[in-house]
Amino acid sequence: MVSRSRLLIVEDSPSLSYTYAEYMRSSEWDLSVVGTGQAALDVVTGDPPDVVLLDLGLPDMNGMDILRRIAGDAIPSTVIVITAQGSIQVAIEAMRLGAYDFLVKPFTRDRLLITVRNALERGRLERIVTTYREQIDRKCCHGIIGSSLAMQAVYRIVEAAASSRASVFITGESGTGKELCAEAIHRQGPRAKRPFIALNCAAIPRDLIESEIFGHVKGAFTGATSDRDGAAAQARGGTLFLDEICEMDINLQSKLLRFIQTGMFQKVGGNRPEEADVRFVCATNRDPLDDVRSGRFREDLYYRLHVIPIHMPPLRDREGDVLDLAEIFLQRFAKEEGRGFASLSPAVRETLLAYGWPGNVRQLENVIRSVVVLHDGVTVTPNMLPPLLDRAPPRPRCAALAPPSPPDPPPPVADVLRPLWVQEKEIIEAAIGQCDGNIPRAAAHLGVSPSTLYRKRQGWENGGV
Repeated sequence: MVSRSRLLIVEDSPSLSYTYAEYMRSSEWDLSVVGTGQAALDVVTGDPPDVVLLDLGLPDMNGMDILRRIAGDAIPSTVIVITAQGSIQVAIEAMRLGAYDFLVKPFTRDRLLITVRNALERGRLERIVTTYREQIDRKCCHGIIGSSLAMQAVYRIVEAAASSRASVFITGESGTGKELCAEAIHRQGPRAKRPFIALNCAAIPRDLIESEIFGHVKGAFTGATSDRDGAAAQARGGTLFLDEICEMDINLQSKLLRFIQTGMFQKVGGNRPEEADVRFVCATNRDPLDDVRSGRFREDLYYRLHVIPIHMPPLRDREGDVLDLAEIFLQRFAKEEGRGFASLSPAVRETLLAYGWPGNVRQLENVIRSVVVLHDGVTVTPNMLPPLLDRAPPRPRCAALAPPSPPDPPPPVADVLRPLWVQEKEIIEAAIGQCDGNIPRAAAHLGVSPSTLYRKRQGWENGGV
């Protein structure tokens, strides 16, 4: 059942309030009438109506004070001001304070109804825009920063996956923020108050990684002078993040698989199984299927972990995010180092946009930190940038798709009759190649949305058409 809109009439004259109420009597909305400013404030601060029809001349206070309260407290009510013939200037001032429109006494029933319906429509559109900004056009997500289309897709998957217990497999180049993504999933979900334990499988010697994950008992090996809990026990009730999972020794992968399947593990040197309820999130900067095909990664473990895939896009595919990130890093490091930097010069902004960022967000962060530590000022100028950026050629621009050349003689029919999806794939991959791998720009030239290209490429990778 659709709820009806709620209207509040604030008018101290009984005859006028009765007239307005008669004008407004309809099944379209629920109507309330009050005669004082205090009564109006009690209503709007308690259960705000959709529209307030506000007379400025009230016995106990000026209607402008009510309007200021509604605007100052961000009360989600649309206000229509009622004013006398000689007070139009006051009504204009009311609109500057946030009123939607004003009505000059006397006015007709039709004028009132049209104004109220327009106000309700305006409120509906504002709610749609607010929802869009909160859920679609987001600039950050639990520490991940970026408003590009590629990052909006990441945010939506993070929010959808957070409440689930399913394993998440994050891929992406080094420096793209895979651990930040894992933390966002943890912080967004029901395990947020429990531990988040991160383990880098590439940073731990192979003979110690089993102990790091499952723990060990005293005397299990040289140097094991006491019992020690591993990451599995430390993450009980929370999230276990295994970074660079493809670096894990093949023999240990079978023990991890058993832990994932049963929730049970055994410490190194121990003979008593232990139980731990953990959410698994893993990441790699390689193509995990290449490791599966080469025998370096167990296929059954891959499919156990690869339930919800997330790809962290490289910085070069994130359009204007590089400037947003650079400005945030500049503010953060300037505060830490006691420097006066507040902005990037236009030339620096152009350089940052043109550079390809092979080290992704981590490289950008290091560049800005270096600038702040080695220089001081208000604005970052090109001479402050590291030589690497100064010498680097501009990132190749996406070439316009060339006009068709004169047609060649028609090929044999057997060469033409190929599946449509194959020809579509060739066109899309060629456009992405011309745009130096920049999918949003390729999509713009092809006249489709970037999400279409991301979806099609993902389908091809998964064996679909």
